[in-house]
Amino acid sequence: MRHLRLFVAVADELHFSRAAERLGMAQPPLSQAIRRLEKELGAELFDRSQRGVRLSAAGAALLEEAHELLAREERLRTLARRAAAGGLGTLRAGVPPDTTAAVLSALLTACAERTPGLSVDLQEVTTEEQVRLLSSGGLDVGLVHHPVDATALHLGPEVSLDLGVVLPRTSPLARLPEVALGDLSGHDLVLFPRTHAPGRYDRILDVCRAGGFVPGRLRHASNPEFLLALVTAGHGVAFDQGPVARKEPRVAWRPLAGRPLALRIGGAWPVGRGAHPAARRFAELAADVLARDRTATPGREGVPRLPDDPPRPWSVVYG
Repeated sequence: MRHLRLFVAVADELHFSRAAERLGMAQPPLSQAIRRLEKELGAELFDRSQRGVRLSAAGAALLEEAHELLAREERLRTLARRAAAGGLGTLRAGVPPDTTAAVLSALLTACAERTPGLSVDLQEVTTEEQVRLLSSGGLDVGLVHHPVDATALHLGPEVSLDLGVVLPRTSPLARLPEVALGDLSGHDLVLFPRTHAPGRYDRILDVCRAGGFVPGRLRHASNPEFLLALVTAGHGVAFDQGPVARKEPRVAWRPLAGRPLALRIGGAWPVGRGAHPAARRFAELAADVLARDRTATPGREGVPRLPDDPPRPWSVVYG
């Protein structure tokens, strides 16, 4: 490719000295390089005479191909640089099972806008499983719940999202603007299985006990629909940011007094030279999306609208 670049320079100038000056080299090495190229190709590329330098028939035929080959080389270099910067290929990303559709949609849209050549393969994986897959090479990056064992991981920006309590709408506590942890005394608690995120699971129970809430019984639900069914049936209360409760009009979501519980989540990717170059960018985009998603929506009568409040039905009057 170097010899082709030298050939194109001479073909453009039709003068060895001017071509050498353009290339920033001496004229003799340029002439020698062209001679070597001609010998390798088995054809003279220039007609040299006292009147000047002209392209031979072979040189004219080669010139068009040389331009195309050099353009292809530049495209290859550009592709390689984009791939090295994480702008091409596939990024295998893990997200927790409780990630909302709105967050997933916003995250994929942000990735498509920032890195249109990168394909993001999202996989629904618990925090504990993500840590294992990130260590074994099964994932390139993940969104994990904190606290988490990050011995062999880089951690991206962490977002903290306040948790409220999900109650049966018929519960007296649902009439309160906010609920203290101590108010939940005597209730059962519906939680995700501990194997999903051990650090987060233990942290929730520690905070509950410190706040005066010792669950009568612990029930486990991996699926949000099952969690809502248990709360609706009066088999316990649950903690959530609010979106889960919107799906079921028979439950109510209320903020916790003092905001003692929070969902802490952030990106994580493997330590080492083999880390995907787009992992850090994905973690930063995810943090931006999650931070925007937690913005509250104004409610009626000057009171912040609670995430579970369903739209009021139209009043119907019969005459």
